[in-house]
Amino acid sequence: MMGYFSQTVIDALSWGGLYALAALGIGLLYGVLRVINFAHGDFITVGAFSLIVPSTQATAQLALGALPAPLLIIGTLLVVTLVALLSDLLVFRPLRGATPSTIMIASFALGYVIQNIVLLLYSSRPKAVDLWPELNEAFGFAGLRIPQLQIWTVTVAALLMVALTVFLKASSYGIEMRAASEDLRMARLLGVRANRVIALAVALSGALAGAVSLIIATQSGVVSYQMGGPVMLFAFIGTIIGGMGSLVGSALGGFAVGFSSVILQAYLPDDIRPFRDAILFALVILILVIRPQGLILVKTMRERV
Repeated sequence: MMGYFSQTVIDALSWGGLYALAALGIGLLYGVLRVINFAHGDFITVGAFSLIVPSTQATAQLALGALPAPLLIIGTLLVVTLVALLSDLLVFRPLRGATPSTIMIASFALGYVIQNIVLLLYSSRPKAVDLWPELNEAFGFAGLRIPQLQIWTVTVAALLMVALTVFLKASSYGIEMRAASEDLRMARLLGVRANRVIALAVALSGALAGAVSLIIATQSGVVSYQMGGPVMLFAFIGTIIGGMGSLVGSALGGFAVGFSSVILQAYLPDDIRPFRDAILFALVILILVIRPQGLILVKTMRERV
Protein backbone atom coordinates (compact mmCIF):
# COMPACT_ATOMS: atom_id res chain seq x y z
CA MET A 1 0.00 0.00 0.00
CA MET A 2 2.83 2.37 0.90
CA GLY A 3 4.57 1.53 -2.38
CA TYR A 4 1.43 2.37 -4.35
CA PHE A 5 1.09 5.69 -2.55
CA SER A 6 4.74 6.59 -3.19
CA GLN A 7 4.41 5.68 -6.86
CA THR A 8 1.27 7.80 -7.14
CA VAL A 9 3.03 10.77 -5.53
CA ILE A 10 5.88 10.50 -8.03
CA ASP A 11 3.41 10.44 -10.93
CA ALA A 12 1.58 13.42 -9.41
CA LEU A 13 4.82 15.39 -9.08
CA SER A 14 5.54 14.79 -12.76
CA TRP A 15 2.12 15.96 -13.98
CA GLY A 16 2.23 18.85 -11.54
CA GLY A 17 5.53 19.96 -13.05
CA LEU A 18 4.09 19.75 -16.56
CA TYR A 19 1.07 21.90 -15.72
CA ALA A 20 3.31 24.31 -13.81
CA LEU A 21 5.35 24.87 -16.99
CA ALA A 22 2.20 25.49 -19.03
CA ALA A 23 0.80 27.84 -16.38
CA LEU A 24 4.08 29.77 -16.31
CA GLY A 25 3.69 30.55 -20.02
CA ILE A 26 0.14 31.78 -19.50
CA GLY A 27 0.96 33.76 -16.36
CA LEU A 28 4.01 35.42 -17.92
CA LEU A 29 2.01 36.86 -20.80
CA TYR A 30 -0.85 37.88 -18.51
CA GLY A 31 1.59 39.76 -16.30
CA VAL A 32 2.43 42.13 -19.18
CA LEU A 33 -0.69 42.25 -21.36
CA ARG A 34 -3.29 41.56 -18.63
CA VAL A 35 -5.00 39.07 -20.93
CA ILE A 36 -5.18 35.29 -21.13
CA ASN A 37 -3.86 33.96 -24.44
CA PHE A 38 -6.21 31.08 -25.22
CA ALA A 39 -4.05 30.17 -28.23
CA HIS A 40 -1.31 29.02 -25.85
CA GLY A 41 -2.56 25.44 -26.07
CA ASP A 42 -2.29 25.59 -29.86
CA PHE A 43 1.31 26.82 -29.53
CA ILE A 44 1.94 23.57 -27.64
CA THR A 45 0.35 21.65 -30.51
CA VAL A 46 2.56 23.46 -33.05
CA GLY A 47 5.66 22.47 -31.10
CA ALA A 48 4.67 18.80 -31.13
CA PHE A 49 3.83 18.77 -34.84
CA SER A 50 7.09 20.50 -35.74
CA LEU A 51 8.76 17.19 -34.89
CA ILE A 52 7.24 15.43 -37.92
CA VAL A 53 6.97 16.01 -41.65
CA PRO A 54 3.57 17.32 -42.86
CA SER A 55 1.51 14.36 -44.06
CA THR A 56 -2.08 13.14 -43.93
CA GLN A 57 -0.96 9.53 -43.38
CA ALA A 58 -1.36 7.78 -40.03
CA THR A 59 2.36 7.06 -39.84
CA ALA A 60 4.67 9.97 -39.06
CA GLN A 61 8.07 10.68 -40.55
CA LEU A 62 10.35 12.57 -38.20
CA ALA A 63 11.52 16.05 -39.19
CA LEU A 64 13.05 17.89 -36.24
CA GLY A 65 12.67 14.66 -34.31
CA ALA A 66 15.50 13.12 -36.37
CA LEU A 67 18.02 15.71 -35.13
CA PRO A 68 20.39 15.20 -32.19
CA ALA A 69 18.76 16.07 -28.87
CA PRO A 70 20.32 19.54 -28.37
CA LEU A 71 19.42 20.65 -31.91
CA LEU A 72 15.95 19.12 -31.60
CA ILE A 73 15.22 21.04 -28.39
CA ILE A 74 16.57 24.32 -29.79
CA GLY A 75 14.73 23.81 -33.09
CA THR A 76 11.38 23.09 -31.42
CA LEU A 77 11.66 26.06 -29.08
CA LEU A 78 12.59 28.32 -32.01
CA VAL A 79 9.63 27.14 -34.11
CA VAL A 80 7.10 27.81 -31.35
CA THR A 81 8.76 31.09 -30.41
CA LEU A 82 8.61 32.29 -34.02
CA VAL A 83 4.94 31.30 -34.28
CA ALA A 84 4.23 33.20 -31.05
CA LEU A 85 6.10 36.29 -32.28
CA LEU A 86 4.32 36.16 -35.64
CA SER A 87 1.00 35.90 -33.80
CA ASP A 88 1.91 38.97 -31.75
CA LEU A 89 2.89 40.90 -34.89
CA LEU A 90 -0.23 40.04 -36.89
CA VAL A 91 -2.89 39.77 -34.16
CA PHE A 92 -1.98 41.27 -30.80
CA ARG A 93 0.06 44.31 -31.83
CA PRO A 94 -2.74 45.84 -33.96
CA LEU A 95 -5.01 45.43 -30.90
CA ARG A 96 -2.69 47.10 -28.36
CA GLY A 97 -5.25 49.71 -27.35
CA ALA A 98 -8.22 47.34 -27.38
CA THR A 99 -10.04 46.10 -24.29
CA PRO A 100 -8.90 42.82 -22.66
CA SER A 101 -12.12 41.12 -23.78
CA THR A 102 -11.39 42.05 -27.41
CA ILE A 103 -7.85 40.66 -27.18
CA MET A 104 -9.17 37.50 -25.51
CA ILE A 105 -11.64 36.92 -28.35
CA ALA A 106 -8.80 37.52 -30.83
CA SER A 107 -6.74 34.85 -29.05
CA PHE A 108 -9.66 32.40 -29.40
CA ALA A 109 -9.79 33.16 -33.13
CA LEU A 110 -6.01 32.80 -33.43
CA GLY A 111 -6.13 29.38 -31.79
CA TYR A 112 -8.90 28.29 -34.16
CA VAL A 113 -6.83 29.40 -37.18
CA ILE A 114 -3.70 27.60 -35.94
CA GLN A 115 -5.69 24.44 -35.26
CA ASN A 116 -7.14 24.42 -38.76
CA ILE A 117 -3.73 25.02 -40.35
CA VAL A 118 -2.48 21.95 -38.47
CA LEU A 119 -5.51 20.01 -39.73
CA LEU A 120 -4.79 21.11 -43.29
CA LEU A 121 -1.16 20.01 -43.13
CA TYR A 122 -1.45 16.86 -41.03
CA SER A 123 -5.16 15.80 -41.05
CA SER A 124 -7.08 14.88 -37.91
CA ARG A 125 -5.39 11.50 -37.47
CA PRO A 126 -3.20 11.18 -34.37
CA LYS A 127 0.42 10.54 -35.31
CA ALA A 128 2.77 8.20 -33.48
CA VAL A 129 6.10 9.82 -32.57
CA ASP A 130 8.98 7.73 -31.27
CA LEU A 131 10.83 10.51 -29.46
CA TRP A 132 13.49 9.64 -26.90
CA PRO A 133 11.91 6.28 -25.92
CA GLU A 134 14.76 5.69 -23.47
CA LEU A 135 13.35 8.44 -21.23
CA ASN A 136 10.26 6.31 -20.64
CA GLU A 137 12.42 3.51 -19.27
CA ALA A 138 12.10 3.24 -15.51
CA PHE A 139 14.82 2.64 -12.96
CA GLY A 140 14.32 1.02 -9.60
CA PHE A 141 14.66 2.98 -6.37
CA ALA A 142 13.49 1.80 -2.92
CA GLY A 143 11.06 -0.62 -4.53
CA LEU A 144 9.63 2.02 -6.90
CA ARG A 145 9.77 2.21 -10.69
CA ILE A 146 10.49 5.79 -11.74
CA PRO A 147 10.56 6.75 -15.45
CA GLN A 148 13.46 9.07 -16.25
CA LEU A 149 11.06 11.47 -17.98
CA GLN A 150 9.27 12.18 -14.70
CA ILE A 151 12.52 13.25 -13.06
CA TRP A 152 13.35 15.45 -16.04
CA THR A 153 9.88 17.04 -16.04
CA VAL A 154 10.06 18.10 -12.40
CA THR A 155 13.67 19.24 -12.76
CA VAL A 156 13.05 21.30 -15.90
CA ALA A 157 9.96 22.94 -14.39
CA ALA A 158 11.87 23.95 -11.26
CA LEU A 159 14.91 25.24 -13.18
CA LEU A 160 12.83 27.29 -15.61
CA MET A 161 10.85 28.90 -12.81
CA VAL A 162 14.07 29.85 -10.99
CA ALA A 163 15.63 31.14 -14.24
CA LEU A 164 12.57 33.27 -15.01
CA THR A 165 12.52 34.69 -11.50
CA VAL A 166 16.21 35.62 -11.71
CA PHE A 167 15.70 37.09 -15.19
CA LEU A 168 12.82 39.29 -14.06
CA LYS A 169 14.61 40.57 -10.97
CA ALA A 170 18.24 40.86 -12.11
CA SER A 171 18.23 41.79 -15.82
CA SER A 172 17.37 45.15 -17.39
CA TYR A 173 14.85 43.48 -19.70
CA GLY A 174 13.25 41.77 -16.72
CA ILE A 175 12.96 45.06 -14.85
CA GLU A 176 11.31 46.64 -17.91
CA MET A 177 8.85 43.73 -18.07
CA ARG A 178 8.00 44.18 -14.40
CA ALA A 179 7.49 47.90 -14.92
CA ALA A 180 5.24 47.24 -17.91
CA SER A 181 3.21 44.72 -15.94
CA GLU A 182 2.57 47.28 -13.19
CA ASP A 183 1.61 50.21 -15.42
CA LEU A 184 2.25 49.90 -19.16
CA ARG A 185 1.29 53.50 -19.93
CA MET A 186 3.57 54.95 -17.26
CA ALA A 187 6.38 52.61 -18.32
CA ARG A 188 6.07 53.98 -21.85
CA LEU A 189 6.33 57.54 -20.56
CA LEU A 190 9.48 56.59 -18.68
CA GLY A 191 11.14 55.29 -21.85
CA VAL A 192 10.27 51.59 -21.81
CA ARG A 193 9.68 50.33 -25.34
CA ALA A 194 6.35 48.58 -24.92
CA ASN A 195 6.46 46.60 -28.15
CA ARG A 196 9.90 45.20 -27.32
CA VAL A 197 8.85 44.21 -23.80
CA ILE A 198 5.64 42.57 -25.00
CA ALA A 199 7.48 40.74 -27.80
CA LEU A 200 9.96 39.41 -25.24
CA ALA A 201 7.13 38.18 -23.00
CA VAL A 202 5.47 36.53 -26.01
CA ALA A 203 8.76 34.88 -27.03
CA LEU A 204 9.37 33.50 -23.53
CA SER A 205 5.79 32.25 -23.34
CA GLY A 206 6.22 30.52 -26.71
CA ALA A 207 9.47 28.90 -25.59
CA LEU A 208 7.71 27.51 -22.50
CA ALA A 209 4.95 26.13 -24.74
CA GLY A 210 7.64 24.43 -26.83
CA ALA A 211 9.13 22.82 -23.73
CA VAL A 212 5.70 21.48 -22.74
CA SER A 213 5.11 20.07 -26.22
CA LEU A 214 8.41 18.13 -26.09
CA ILE A 215 7.50 16.60 -22.72
CA ILE A 216 3.99 15.59 -23.83
CA ALA A 217 5.20 14.12 -27.14
CA THR A 218 7.85 12.08 -25.33
CA GLN A 219 5.47 10.96 -22.60
CA SER A 220 2.53 9.92 -24.78
CA GLY A 221 4.31 9.00 -28.01
CA VAL A 222 1.37 10.48 -29.95
CA VAL A 223 0.63 13.95 -31.31
CA SER A 224 -2.87 15.20 -32.09
CA TYR A 225 -4.25 18.51 -33.32
CA GLN A 226 -6.25 18.83 -30.06
CA MET A 227 -3.45 17.83 -27.68
CA GLY A 228 -2.81 21.36 -26.40
CA GLY A 229 -6.43 22.07 -25.42
CA PRO A 230 -6.67 20.02 -22.19
CA VAL A 231 -3.26 21.24 -21.04
CA MET A 232 -4.31 24.84 -21.67
CA LEU A 233 -7.53 24.34 -19.70
CA PHE A 234 -5.85 22.92 -16.60
CA ALA A 235 -2.98 25.41 -16.79
CA PHE A 236 -5.46 28.28 -17.07
CA ILE A 237 -7.27 27.04 -13.97
CA GLY A 238 -3.92 26.75 -12.20
CA THR A 239 -3.07 30.34 -13.15
CA ILE A 240 -6.34 31.57 -11.65
CA ILE A 241 -6.12 29.71 -8.35
CA GLY A 242 -2.42 30.54 -8.03
CA GLY A 243 -2.96 34.27 -8.41
CA MET A 244 -3.26 36.21 -11.66
CA GLY A 245 -0.07 38.08 -12.51
CA SER A 246 2.19 36.06 -10.21
CA LEU A 247 4.73 33.70 -11.80
CA VAL A 248 5.21 31.85 -8.54
CA GLY A 249 1.43 31.68 -8.10
CA SER A 250 0.92 30.42 -11.66
CA ALA A 251 3.51 27.68 -11.18
CA LEU A 252 2.11 26.78 -7.76
CA GLY A 253 -1.47 26.69 -9.06
CA GLY A 254 -0.56 24.65 -12.13
CA PHE A 255 1.38 22.22 -9.97
CA ALA A 256 -1.52 21.92 -7.52
CA VAL A 257 -4.00 21.16 -10.32
CA GLY A 258 -1.78 18.50 -11.91
CA PHE A 259 -0.93 16.92 -8.55
CA SER A 260 -4.57 16.83 -7.42
CA SER A 261 -5.72 15.37 -10.73
CA VAL A 262 -3.41 12.36 -10.40
CA ILE A 263 -4.24 11.82 -6.73
CA LEU A 264 -7.99 11.87 -7.45
CA GLN A 265 -7.54 9.47 -10.37
CA ALA A 266 -5.67 7.05 -8.13
CA TYR A 267 -7.88 7.09 -5.05
CA LEU A 268 -11.43 7.79 -6.19
CA PRO A 269 -13.73 4.74 -6.22
CA ASP A 270 -14.11 3.12 -9.64
CA ASP A 271 -17.73 4.22 -10.09
CA ILE A 272 -16.86 7.87 -9.26
CA ARG A 273 -13.58 8.06 -11.18
CA PRO A 274 -15.24 9.18 -14.46
CA PHE A 275 -16.31 12.35 -12.60
CA ARG A 276 -12.74 13.21 -11.55
CA ASP A 277 -12.61 16.48 -13.49
CA ALA A 278 -15.97 17.59 -12.12
CA ILE A 279 -14.75 16.98 -8.57
CA LEU A 280 -11.50 18.80 -9.33
CA PHE A 281 -13.35 21.83 -10.71
CA ALA A 282 -15.64 21.82 -7.66
CA LEU A 283 -12.54 22.03 -5.46
CA VAL A 284 -11.32 24.94 -7.59
CA ILE A 285 -14.63 26.75 -7.07
CA LEU A 286 -14.34 26.17 -3.33
CA ILE A 287 -10.82 27.64 -3.29
CA LEU A 288 -11.97 30.72 -5.22
CA VAL A 289 -14.96 31.21 -2.92
CA ILE A 290 -12.64 31.16 0.09
CA ARG A 291 -9.84 33.15 -1.57
CA PRO A 292 -11.06 34.83 -4.79
CA GLN A 293 -7.75 36.66 -5.34
CA GLY A 294 -5.88 33.35 -5.62
CA LEU A 295 -3.23 31.78 -3.43
CA ILE A 296 -0.72 34.61 -4.02
CA LEU A 297 -1.91 38.19 -4.32
CA VAL A 298 0.29 40.41 -6.48
CA LYS A 299 0.58 44.01 -5.28
CA THR A 300 -0.11 45.37 -8.76
CA MET A 301 -3.40 43.46 -8.89
CA ARG A 302 -4.80 45.17 -5.81
CA GLU A 303 -7.44 47.74 -6.50
CA ARG A 304 -6.06 51.25 -6.24
CA VAL A 305 -8.05 53.90 -4.38
